[in-house]
Amino acid sequence: MKEMLVVMVEDKDKDIAKVVFSEIMKYTTTVHIYPRVCVFLCVCMSTSEACSKPDYSPVSWREYFDEMEDVSVGADDSRDVFRIYKAGNTGPLLVLLHGGGHSALSWAVFTRVIASKVNCRVLSMDLRGHGDTLVRQADDFSTQTMSSDIANVIGVCYGETPPPIVLIGHGVGGAIAVYTASNMLLTTTVGLVAIDVVEGSATDALHSIQDLLKERPKSFKSMDHAIEWSIKSGQIKNLESARVSMVGQVKRCEVEEAETLEQTIPVSDVVMERNEEFYDQSYVDEKENVASEVNLNEGQSVYVWRINLSKSEKYWDGWFRGTSNLFLAFNLPKLLLLAGIDRLDRALTIGQMQGKFMMQVLPPCGHAVLEDKPEKVADAVASFLLRHKLAEARRETRSVDSVTQ
Repeated sequence: MKEMLVVMVEDKDKDIAKVVFSEIMKYTTTVHIYPRVCVFLCVCMSTSEACSKPDYSPVSWREYFDEMEDVSVGADDSRDVFRIYKAGNTGPLLVLLHGGGHSALSWAVFTRVIASKVNCRVLSMDLRGHGDTLVRQADDFSTQTMSSDIANVIGVCYGETPPPIVLIGHGVGGAIAVYTASNMLLTTTVGLVAIDVVEGSATDALHSIQDLLKERPKSFKSMDHAIEWSIKSGQIKNLESARVSMVGQVKRCEVEEAETLEQTIPVSDVVMERNEEFYDQSYVDEKENVASEVNLNEGQSVYVWRINLSKSEKYWDGWFRGTSNLFLAFNLPKLLLLAGIDRLDRALTIGQMQGKFMMQVLPPCGHAVLEDKPEKVADAVASFLLRHKLAEARRETRSVDSVTQ
């Protein structure tokens, strides 16, 4: 922990002192108080609130969803089991598909917000190989197989006549949503929302994915530490979301098992992020041998990534190739949400100018836009649903709007 000297401030300059102190506490909890420093600083230093650290403990899915279910698909002797989370019981069914390496829990905060704005049902599922989903061919990430998974899960949950469906996907999940919608695998589909998935920019970025995967830590001492890393590294910029979603990205395993995994997953040591000056690496396992790094004994455990995304490399190009044209050809209402205008490729730029779909560029955020800005994403989706009469506003929302008008 770095020590910083408080600049002497006269008692009359308490407002200035307040600003100085708030800045100092971003970087340290150790402050030396010297003579004539204003009383305000001394009082602040004695309060637990000023010196408290963020809460990185995990939060249960129950805070955001109504129920969790494991859905079995296939014949009795060869079943695949998909983990899903549900919320709501009226209105259209929003089928939420997460991005690569993430899980159904990445939609947790979004689910709570969207449910407060419109009457809808939500089904968020762990894609194959992700989260708590267990399938026989966990290394088959083809668009055909993954889109069939979506149709099969919906079929088991709702039979041959599911409610009106709006497919909403982020990243890889967005590409799968586009493929599922364009092939009409769900006949009651009434709308499509793709979040930060554009063929041109996605294919251009594929060459750097392996490097990004190698740069991240391969294991963590605890779930709290994994959540802390996700925030400090910038992978997720919203602490509330990270506390619930990281549970779906890393899992606990015994040291012996972790060492076996390390032998099959080539990774390099952690690469410091842009904010390395204030990046606490004490919670990250950096060395080749997990047990030797944290001095764990046999029987103790660490937390490792649930999926080795490197093994899916041969499917990466197929996920995004042709998605722009498929998206444009889908004749039902559709919305494209982007984290930056620079992500548009030529086909989508022309289509947007021709008014073929709704588009909204969200405030500056990372690729995990649904977690970084869940309220903004929910606002955009709710506006899309209401504009196309795919859902009704919640009565509480209508009442508030009428008062403010």
